Amino acid sequence: EERRGKGSTGRKSEGELSAEEKLRRAEARIRLLEAENELLKKLEALERQTNKTLSSPERFQLIDLVLRKHGLKRVTRYLCQIAEVSSSGYYRWCSAEGRRQIREEADERDFLLIKEHFETRKGRAGVLVIKMRLERMNGVVMNHKKIRRLMQKFKLVTLIRKANPYRKMAKATQEHRTCPNLLKRQFDQGIPEKVLLTDITYLRYGTGQWAYLSCVKDGATKQILAHYLSSTLELSLVKRTLDLLIKRLDGNVHPDAIFHSDQGMHYTHLTTRRLIAEAGFKQSMSRKGNCWDNASMESFFGHMKDELEYKDCVSLQELRQRVNEYVTYYNSERYQWTLKKMTPDEIRNHLIAA
Repeated sequence: EERRGKGSTGRKSEGELSAEEKLRRAEARIRLLEAENELLKKLEALERQTNKTLSSPERFQLIDLVLRKHGLKRVTRYLCQIAEVSSSGYYRWCSAEGRRQIREEADERDFLLIKEHFETRKGRAGVLVIKMRLERMNGVVMNHKKIRRLMQKFKLVTLIRKANPYRKMAKATQEHRTCPNLLKRQFDQGIPEKVLLTDITYLRYGTGQWAYLSCVKDGATKQILAHYLSSTLELSLVKRTLDLLIKRLDGNVHPDAIFHSDQGMHYTHLTTRRLIAEAGFKQSMSRKGNCWDNASMESFFGHMKDELEYKDCVSLQELRQRVNEYVTYYNSERYQWTLKKMTPDEIRNHLIAA
């Protein structure tokens, strides 16, 4: 009988099904729900474990695993919708099974070569070291990206030096903290001892010895208010310079005095920051990697290294004496064009008188 257009599909209604057919449908529905639930759980667990969104091939593999496990048919498109991938992409992935198998076998052969050199170096061979050893010892030219991919795939982790935990501890405890740039390159504000610039420079002398000079410079008068030379870069280098500065000022600290430096560990350390605050200074720091924010201090170091004969010194005491003599000369005798042709000491007296 022709049934088109008569409102019936020709399928049996729920009431016309036998008990066996109803049971079969119920079992199929249960298998589908179990497959759907398992697929969603696996997707969520893997993404949480890897902390990233799974790629399409990884999703295809999960769909294939679920279909085989539950023996489902004609639900591939539905599972692809759940996994948010295209069904056509899944079928292409299935058709490439042979090529994947060939690649897997090739990866395993290459991995055995990589593993041999990895174990020879007792787990201390990185990607580039393995690449060089493969070329020299086995005559195998393998791209370093492939070596890295295979090492990640087969969980080969190179033993490297552990990171210094002090940095993490310092960050967690806020032991080293930077300050905003309050100065903004306004070095000369016309008031003596209001802008205090500081930095550390390296001096190589004698037969390769190193010395470290810490200075504090007045931004307005360009005087060197305090300096200290040391053979080490310990925190005490800055502390002693600050002590000399405080002794030089003798309690006459400008209420808006700014102590400006770079972001070196000597100046971000909690001890130094506390000393600066107790002295009554507002601490300011240059932006990271920007030497121009402390250009006036850098300029002094440049002139000093051009004019001071220090490389032939044979001892730290001799170098310290020459640095002291140069600072005295710089403050009292060295005329500067930008200071109205006066010395730093003369411009200070001039500003105070004005």
